[in-house]
Amino acid sequence: LVIGAVLIPGAAAPKLLSKDLIGRMKKGAVIVDVAIDQGGCFETSQATTHENPTYVIEDVVHYCVANMPGGVARTATMALNNATLPYALALADDPISSLFRDKNLQNGLNVHKGKVTYKAVADALGYQYVAADEALKA
Repeated sequence: LVIGAVLIPGAAAPKLLSKDLIGRMKKGAVIVDVAIDQGGCFETSQATTHENPTYVIEDVVHYCVANMPGGVARTATMALNNATLPYALALADDPISSLFRDKNLQNGLNVHKGKVTYKAVADALGYQYVAADEALKA
């Protein structure tokens, strides 16, 4: 069993296992690609659904369900709400001041006054990157 769970925020997941390497795994081996929402981290990954979750390539079973939390939607929604509500309330109360006070919120800023403040997004789109704290000072 190999579980790939790579996340590079704002960027596609890197391919960690080639088709050749997967082809050398034991027949019936299983790979789970948790990074499928970011393009997948295995060369043979293809997004699947909860209704048809697996396929076989090179005698290796692939599980690459996009939006895996959707399988437990109610629980996932409650967990996401509990994790994000404090940030949403802070932003609703005073958005700009919240960005100055809370580094976590600042880290989530992508663009401010036309400046791209998220490095992976700037790199992917070919824009100049400006640190969030610098963009907020402008």
